[in-house]
Amino acid sequence: MSAAFFQQFRENLSVQNASDISTSYASITTRLNKDFWNQESDVYHRRQVGSYGRKTAIHGISDLDMVFELPWPLYERYKAYEGNGPSQLLQAVRKSLQARYRKTEIKGDGQVVVIEFSKFVVEVLPAFVDKECDGYRFGDANNGGSWKLCKPVQEMDAVDQRNIATNRNLKHVCKMLRAWKNTHGVNMGGLLIDTLAYNFFGQNSEYNDKSYAAYDKLFVALFTYLGGLDHQDYWAAPGSGQRVHSKGKFQSKAKKAAAKCQEALETDKEKKKVKLWREVFGRSFPTEIVTSAKSESVAQHDTSRYTTEQFIEDMYPVDIRFDLTIDSDVLHEGANAGRLRMLAQRFFWLPQGRSLRFHVVECDVPRPYQLMWKIRNVGTEAERRDCIRGQIFFDHGKQEQRERTDFHGEHFVEAYVIKDGVCVARDVIDVRINQ
Repeated sequence: MSAAFFQQFRENLSVQNASDISTSYASITTRLNKDFWNQESDVYHRRQVGSYGRKTAIHGISDLDMVFELPWPLYERYKAYEGNGPSQLLQAVRKSLQARYRKTEIKGDGQVVVIEFSKFVVEVLPAFVDKECDGYRFGDANNGGSWKLCKPVQEMDAVDQRNIATNRNLKHVCKMLRAWKNTHGVNMGGLLIDTLAYNFFGQNSEYNDKSYAAYDKLFVALFTYLGGLDHQDYWAAPGSGQRVHSKGKFQSKAKKAAAKCQEALETDKEKKKVKLWREVFGRSFPTEIVTSAKSESVAQHDTSRYTTEQFIEDMYPVDIRFDLTIDSDVLHEGANAGRLRMLAQRFFWLPQGRSLRFHVVECDVPRPYQLMWKIRNVGTEAERRDCIRGQIFFDHGKQEQRERTDFHGEHFVEAYVIKDGVCVARDVIDVRINQ
């Protein structure tokens, strides 16, 4: 496959609101410098951390992290408090930011002060430079309060060094893995993705000097590696060695992605390759190469001639952080024939004339949230009867959706969980119907 497709894919993933993010970082920094350092600066004492700081974030990022360095004497003062010193520190920083953002929701949350802007959230970690430990000392207000150590600078340096050693492939791959996890509802944090990709390149030097032209083979190897990992509660982060916890089980979806990548690698038909890569990575993977700077990004539209279909990425930022599982009861003449996922292991097709009750089996998103559904019919009969559908709509409160197996073809039902204006969990189930 042409390297240009993967290069275009990488460009499509670029954060498009970087100027808004920079403005917010600068504004926060200005206020905190004024109150805690008596200085006028929008850059001093601030460090961008997290995915954005490691430069592995993609467009749609909704959680941004920054460390704000406070004077060391403040640490001594708050550490000496008889009560919960970390909580008092968070409230002092919160009060400072409330003076700047009077109409914005700002709250202290354990270790950080959270500022909820309209398009993203910034989590500010008030911290102190601990020279002896070569890291940041910060407060944790949970369980009565305690003081902990983190080393994000070492993490960023380790990722940067390996990125250079791998011809910049490490960060490219980290971005593309985020597109995969958001497309398929894989509950993996950004640092876990970067850690596992970092480990992969550390164990597979074969791809260190490769270009985009080798990405088809690279992703077969990478997804195979991810799918073959034993489950662990945590991994050690690059540079710092801090524990990076695994929130969900990603291995089974990685194995499916590896198989799809292998299929794309083996086919000699360009259109089929593109289709398969888009099934792996979603709509950010291009259907064509954009040659003009004035051309609309292929990530912003779908080339399907059926204009009724809607896409969650066009409605909300997608940043998967939780697990969602849906299934369906298959009913025939009033009797329950079993669950759809279980039946699909035994029968490739469902007969027509069955009733289906799609419902949420598992969802670990903290309430409140909103549930949305999408029903997509595929095939000549659905086209002939003008019933392609594909619109996204809100759940009616029962966390279920009832349908019938009326149209021959391969259809699908997808569910999305929206919390604070972000799609934080999603799942999809295929519905194959025979005549």
